[in-house]
Amino acid sequence: MRSWTANGKTRLLAWQRVREFAVPPAMIETATARRMVGDWAGACAAARVDADLQPRAVARTHGRDIASRLRADLRHLAPDLLRWHFPRVAPDGLLRPGVTVALARYDSLHLVARTPPAWADAGQRISLALWTRAGDEGRAHPHPRPDRRFRLDLHRHLWDARRVGELRQRACPEGWTAGSEYATHRWGAEARLLLDADRRPDGPVLVRLDDGRRLLLSPSGGPHSSFAGPSLPGGADSIGGSGPPLPWPVAGGRSVAGLPVLPDAAVRVPPDLELLRAGLIHPEQLHPLVAAALAPDAPPRPANDQGPGGGLERVVDCGGARHRIGLAGGRLAPLDHDPAELRREELLAALGGTPMPCLRAVAEAVHSPENLDDVRARIDHGDYAGALNVVEALLGPDALLRSAALHDEWETAARRRLTHGMFRAGLTGYGPPRHETEIRRRRERRTHPRHAKLR
Repeated sequence: MRSWTANGKTRLLAWQRVREFAVPPAMIETATARRMVGDWAGACAAARVDADLQPRAVARTHGRDIASRLRADLRHLAPDLLRWHFPRVAPDGLLRPGVTVALARYDSLHLVARTPPAWADAGQRISLALWTRAGDEGRAHPHPRPDRRFRLDLHRHLWDARRVGELRQRACPEGWTAGSEYATHRWGAEARLLLDADRRPDGPVLVRLDDGRRLLLSPSGGPHSSFAGPSLPGGADSIGGSGPPLPWPVAGGRSVAGLPVLPDAAVRVPPDLELLRAGLIHPEQLHPLVAAALAPDAPPRPANDQGPGGGLERVVDCGGARHRIGLAGGRLAPLDHDPAELRREELLAALGGTPMPCLRAVAEAVHSPENLDDVRARIDHGDYAGALNVVEALLGPDALLRSAALHDEWETAARRRLTHGMFRAGLTGYGPPRHETEIRRRRERRTHPRHAKLR
C-alpha cells in the first residue's frame, strides 16, 4: 500500500470542499422530487441545467424510435447527479469550462451536456443539447464536438437514475489499492467496454495521466503486456501473471492521434470512494444515490452531528486550545466559553483591552462575512441563495451590510450572470465582452489556470 502523500491529501481536501458546496442538499431534494413525478424539465431547472433541445422535433427529424429512447433517458436523467459527477478543475473545484460531454448516443445523434467558457460561467450552469456530425441542433457553442476524454455515455450510472446501482460494480472497491488515485484494477475491463462501444477491433487504448503522461493499454494482452516499470501509476506495477494486462509508456515519437482514449471516469477511482476510505466524509454527506451504491450498510448519522453551531461552526486556536464558534440563540458566538467568561472578556475589550481569539473571530466574521470560506465557496459554485442565507444567519435578515467588499462581490456576481445570459443569447460571440475582462482581472485570485484538472 502506497503511503498517503501530502499532495494526495490536499487533493482529497479539495474534493471534500466540492462535495460540501457544489451541489447543495436543497438542490438535490427539489430536483429529486420533480424527477420522481416525471417532470424532467423541472428537475433540470432545480439543478441549474438549461435544456437547449426539443424532444418533440426529434421524431420528425430522426424517427420515433430515437425520439422514444431520448424521452426515456430524459425522464430518468438525474441532473443533480450529473452535476455531482461532472468534470471539474483545480483549484476551486468548479465545473470544467467550455466542455461538451456525451451522455447518450442514438446512432448518429448524441445527447450532450455542456458548460459555457470560463468568462461566461456565472452560476455554474450546465446545458443539455443534441449534436450530430452534421452540426449542432441546439445553441451555438465554441466546442460543440463531444470530448473524447469525458464520455458519460459509457458511464451512464453517473447520471441515469436507473443505473446508479452500477457505481459500486464499476468502481470495484474490493480490488482497489488504497492510496492510489488511479483505478488500474479496472483499466482492462473499461478498455474492453470502450472498444466494444466504438466497434473497434482489439488494439491499444490511450490512457492520459497527470503532467501530460500517456500510457498505452492492450486489454487483450500483447507483446508489451508483461511490461512493469517505475513510470506506471501507483498500484499498476504490482499487476502481473494472470491478472489484468499492463500498460506501457508511449514512445516519444509515436503517433496516438487515432487511438481511442480511455474516459477520465474510468482512469481514476471515484473521489467519493477515496473520501469514504480516508474518513473525510460521512455517507450521509454524499448524494443519496451515491451513498446507496457505495455505502449501503452505513449506520445512520446522528441527528445532532452538526452540533449547536450548525453549518457555520468553525474552529479557532484560542490560548493554545481548539475552540468552536457557531450559531447559538440565533447569533454567532463562542461555543466553548461560559457566559460569565464571555461577559468579562467583552467588558475588557470595551475598555480597550485585547479581545480573546474567539471574540476576534466572531467580530471578523460579522464585519467581513465575505472572508468566510463557505460564503465565498457558495458564490463561486453559483449557490447565491445559500450564500445569502449564511450572511443572513450571521447578521439577521434586516441587517445592513457593513462590508463594501461583500457589496462588490454581489455586484460582480450579478454582472457575470448578465454576461452568461448574453452568451446564451448569442450576443457575445465566442469571446468575453470588455466589462467581463475587467471583472476577471479584478477578481482573479487563483494560482492555477482555470483549465487545470481537479484530480
